[in-house]
Amino acid sequence: MRRVVRVKLLPTPAHSTALTDTLRVCNEAACYVSQVAFDARDSQGRTGTKFILQDVLYAQIKTRFGLGAQPAIRVISKTVDAYTTLRSNLVEGNLGLPGTPGRTKAESKPVAFRPDAAQPFDKNCLSWQHDTRTVSIWSTHGRLRGVRFVGQPSDLRLLGGNKIGETDLQNVHGQWFLIATLTLPTTPVVEPAAGFLGVDLGIVNIAFVGTDRGVAVADWSGGAITLRRKRNLALRAKLQANGTKSATRLLKKRSKKEARFVTDVNHQVSKRIVTKAQRTGHGIAIEELTGIRERVRLRKPQQVALHSWAFAQLGGFLTYKAEAAGVVIIPVDPAYTSQTCSGCGYMSRLNRPNQAEFACRSCGVLLHADHNAAVNIARRGAADLAELNAVAISQPGFDPSEPRRSLRRLTQKRRRAANPALQGQGR
Repeated sequence: MRRVVRVKLLPTPAHSTALTDTLRVCNEAACYVSQVAFDARDSQGRTGTKFILQDVLYAQIKTRFGLGAQPAIRVISKTVDAYTTLRSNLVEGNLGLPGTPGRTKAESKPVAFRPDAAQPFDKNCLSWQHDTRTVSIWSTHGRLRGVRFVGQPSDLRLLGGNKIGETDLQNVHGQWFLIATLTLPTTPVVEPAAGFLGVDLGIVNIAFVGTDRGVAVADWSGGAITLRRKRNLALRAKLQANGTKSATRLLKKRSKKEARFVTDVNHQVSKRIVTKAQRTGHGIAIEELTGIRERVRLRKPQQVALHSWAFAQLGGFLTYKAEAAGVVIIPVDPAYTSQTCSGCGYMSRLNRPNQAEFACRSCGVLLHADHNAAVNIARRGAADLAELNAVAISQPGFDPSEPRRSLRRLTQKRRRAANPALQGQGR
């Protein structure tokens, strides 16, 4: 199991200057590699692999940008990873369908890297001294030794007791951080004997949880976050219109305040859901929200709420907390879960007279709309796990213990079958 831990660096002024120059040079090199990879694309828009680009560019970027051997390899790897992410987003529809402005823009130019974009390092470029709480890190000014770091006590314990993989050097508003990827022992997954909890995510209600047997478990209102978001939006507009130096300073100070508040709420919600599932022997089924911003059409005020909502963050928190607790978590296709009756299965847009109510036109059942959707999501989770287990029996080597990865292959096949525009595309 992998976990990501962030610690803060406390560099001296000389160290800070060296780190700034290191990011700038590495990102200049990455932009150069990106341009070469973009110009050498094949007829399907695919760039060369890491090993092909490394054979062609390794010596060039070492000489041209003054990089060491391992940093040069990490720059090439970083660029290839960026194109892999872009390709995945195109395939999964996150940037829209072919021909749409967002997708066309993304496909028409090479991936660019900001001068202060994060740079990955491996154990050859960065070493940790846990007893003194310092790191030794490669830079364009030479090896920097004795750079102090601090972090949360729980994160420091994880750093000291587990294998550390790739680590990103990051600069955020002049402060330096290391983002370390750790490999933790895998917690055995417990079969969900009691069924599944379905989690319906939304804006009016952050999350509504229901079981596959139709029981409502819990819900969290998004009213407080919506109110705070509107207040922050009004204040931000007022300060931007003011334009004074003091207004600009206040804007910078408040830039991350809303994000920290939402992160705190998402941590609390995800922890309570996972604790409930672990205690009661349930698995968790969560909406697969890939491409939601391109699929949903909303009015402008609703678009503001949608684009400022941390859908992926809450899903990510649920995922890593569930994996750490040994709880099965499965992403399911949310299509029509809000229009389908959890009682009789009848589907119609007319079943939703308004945002909050669900009234089946066939059997007459009346439910809170989010409750109905959560039950449908829970049942899809149970059905998808059964399908995974069936595939595992019929196909040796298919690993149902990693349902997120295995199910992604199944959902991609279903999505391409349902959408002709995506057929024929692959990673």
